[in-house]
Amino acid sequence: QVQLVESGGGLVQAGGSLRLSCAASGSTYRLNVMGWYRQAPRNQRELVASISSGGSANYGDSVEGRFTISRDNAKNTVYLQMNSLKPEDTAVYYCHAPDTLAPRIGYWGQGTQVTVSS
Repeated sequence: QVQLVESGGGLVQAGGSLRLSCAASGSTYRLNVMGWYRQAPRNQRELVASISSGGSANYGDSVEGRFTISRDNAKNTVYLQMNSLKPEDTAVYYCHAPDTLAPRIGYWGQGTQVTVSS
């Protein structure tokens, strides 16, 4: 079993920055890719960014060039640096990691609210 705990959300003005963190615990050997999804009211959950244990990153089109994902494998922690934030970035951000040994299983954090005011 794996637990994911996010931190770092909050309220920021448009153009500002926030940094999210997600710490994994438990059977972390089962993880390779870790990432962030977000869900705004009335919207579907969408991929923000993901990163492999080797550092290969992937970004959603709406955040490319503004957000940066990184990870510290020794700490089993993934980060999301969010710059040039826009009101449309307002959402609940969820940490996610698929189980590499059981592909049908994915682990989710509890979510952290990010609100960007105009």
